[in-house]
Amino acid sequence: MTDVIVIGAGFGGLAAAIELASSGLEVVVYEAGPRVGGKADEVVIDGVACDTGPTLLTLPEVADQVFRSAGSSLADEVTLVQPDPAFRYHYPDGQTLDVHHAVDDTLVSVRAAFGEDAAGQLATHLDRARRIWEATRETFIFGAAPTFGRVLSLGPKAWWSLSKVDTHRTLWDVICEDVQDERLRWLLARYATYNGSDVRTAPGTLACIAWVELGLGAWGVHGGMHALATALARTARRLGVRIHTSSPVEGIELSGQAVTGVRVGGRVEACHAVVCNGDASHLAQALLPASARGAVGGAGPRSTSGWVGVFRAAVREDRAAHEVVFPRNYLDEFHDLFDRRRSPVEPTVYTCALSGAHGRAQWADAEPMFAMINAPALPADDPARWGALARQRLLAAGRIHRDDELVWERSPRELAARFPDTGGAIYGASSSSALAAFRRPANQISGIDGLYLAGGSAHPGGGVPLCLQSGRQAAGELLLHLGLQRVAK
Repeated sequence: MTDVIVIGAGFGGLAAAIELASSGLEVVVYEAGPRVGGKADEVVIDGVACDTGPTLLTLPEVADQVFRSAGSSLADEVTLVQPDPAFRYHYPDGQTLDVHHAVDDTLVSVRAAFGEDAAGQLATHLDRARRIWEATRETFIFGAAPTFGRVLSLGPKAWWSLSKVDTHRTLWDVICEDVQDERLRWLLARYATYNGSDVRTAPGTLACIAWVELGLGAWGVHGGMHALATALARTARRLGVRIHTSSPVEGIELSGQAVTGVRVGGRVEACHAVVCNGDASHLAQALLPASARGAVGGAGPRSTSGWVGVFRAAVREDRAAHEVVFPRNYLDEFHDLFDRRRSPVEPTVYTCALSGAHGRAQWADAEPMFAMINAPALPADDPARWGALARQRLLAAGRIHRDDELVWERSPRELAARFPDTGGAIYGASSSSALAAFRRPANQISGIDGLYLAGGSAHPGGGVPLCLQSGRQAAGELLLHLGLQRVAK
């Protein structure tokens, strides 16, 4: 009988597998797809590998902690890169703004582009964002899943600190209080989309996302973000973890309210515990017996999805590693996504030059450029238009040439087919309400002995570092249940 079976080899599942195996447990991973990485996947086009999922790494210390539990480190396993500028924002009036890795350099850039007042406004907002991050990181990110009882147990000092993190106001209200320059408001509002949320209703607490990227820094991974997934898998295998790809799990076996195994490949594999690195909705709707599905709980409305594509783009010196092309009115995008449940009529387009951002290989005459536009999970409109719309927007902004070719694309419906029961949502549930953090499923499923959940739909939420931390948290909960110590090396 295996000690632990991990369902899914995304960032959360691989992190959990490493930490559990480091503590001496026998771990087997079953992954439905042909490769490890989950949504951090890649596609090979005419011999060139291109990322098709996340394109940025923040909070690298989380990944480092995972590797260190195995006696290695992030620096030993991958090479991080920091191209400068980090981001280039394109506005509808033709203005551009470069954002750098150091706050002071970004403020110099804002001062040159938009003036002294605008730089001061951004500095004010980032100071607020930093204070929110420092007040919430332990309670809402690096600790156990928050509950009202747990927050109350923290005591008056913590209550006072948490009372200042703008849970009672929307992120848009907080941004507008600090920042009067509309161009900077749009830049800051975009951080709500980093976990698929609506800036008009998400709590002001999410301002901390701006500090994580602009204040603490963002990196590429040499060879692409998929290289981080393969490094995690390589580390897990060194610890004895057996990883089986193209092996979808069909269900979880229970005896009473305790895990006894999983069904995979038409057979039952016995185990003492399961860590499910999949969407909470898939766990509840497809993997558990009907009588146990209520144990998972619900986390609220789905986050956004997105159309993604890869362009074979002519190499150009004026292309930054990451670029954003804004529409004429950015808030219209949130009306389309959340009120009308359709892809934006005039979408914001994000691009990542995979060679510049991650040192990815190029074709002889062109470079791979990843592109994304936000869309609702399972939108009502026709996905066939999205690639043409992205191309039209990039051409109008002068970011691609007419001869540049869209060589690969994926719609939200195709994403939903690849990850069943998600509806195509990228980040699990959205954080578009003040109570979202309390409604997100915990890493230990209450009422079912031996069942744990990791990934973007579980605590602490979506995004690369949070998925890694979710796996660490699930592993920690399981080790605590077994009376074992997490290995620290």
